[in-house]
Amino acid sequence: MTIKLLGIGKTDDPALQDLTNVYIKRLQFYTKFELELIPDIKNAKNLDENQQKQKEGELLLSRLTASDFVVLLDENGKQFSSVGFSEFLQKRMNSGLKQLVFIIGGPYGFSSEVYQRADSKLSLSKMTFSHQMVRLFFVEQLYRGFTILRNEPYHHR
Repeated sequence: MTIKLLGIGKTDDPALQDLTNVYIKRLQFYTKFELELIPDIKNAKNLDENQQKQKEGELLLSRLTASDFVVLLDENGKQFSSVGFSEFLQKRMNSGLKQLVFIIGGPYGFSSEVYQRADSKLSLSKMTFSHQMVRLFFVEQLYRGFTILRNEPYHHR
């Protein structure tokens, strides 16, 4: 199974990008992982919130296949403990999925079409984080989830 993290925009802060890359590199020992970032919408300042969500939604949906299991990283999604998230990952792997796709939306969230396509929603916290920070937090939790599944000492129970 491939796990993909799909998002909008690049990471401006090199320190955040470096930390994210550390966990992406570590993940390669556990699973096939891809980070795909769609460039920011051009002239977004000339669009209203709904127009921007619509354009971003079209770009996100164009990157999906019919067989993908899609999880939106959404403030109203289900919250897991790290152990609970590892169990979620194990269930998806056991189901024979080809690709599990986690999506971070743009600054205004997701279009209704993206919500309709989603199979699940996941919240990392009730707090709001920058999209760049969410990438780091997510890949770290993904790495932690795999270390839990392997009973490795990274996660102390």
